[in-house]
Amino acid sequence: MDNLNTHKPASLYQAFAPAEARRILDRLEIHYTPKHGSWLNMAEIELSVLSGQCLDRRIPDKETLDREVSAWETERNRRDCKVNWQFTTQDARIKLGRLYPSIQLC
Repeated sequence: MDNLNTHKPASLYQAFAPAEARRILDRLEIHYTPKHGSWLNMAEIELSVLSGQCLDRRIPDKETLDREVSAWETERNRRDCKVNWQFTTQDARIKLGRLYPSIQLC
């Protein structure tokens, strides 16, 4: 999970009654990701593919979820699927130019 402010446990208490928020939190295992890094984008791409190909329906229980995700992962690995990352250092210098120092040579 990224560090967006709505991705904090406190946001559940804003959306639900305290008992319901606690019940939901007890079922979650939250793993925060670093704020920067292209691998985060790749992870989000993979989760999007997983969601579209495997989790696009109601799954009745954890055992079925584990089985379905495992089968999806095995097939994805068998097919050697990769993310085609095309954001280069040069692209970053253009898009994020305001973050790079400008050096004036005499």
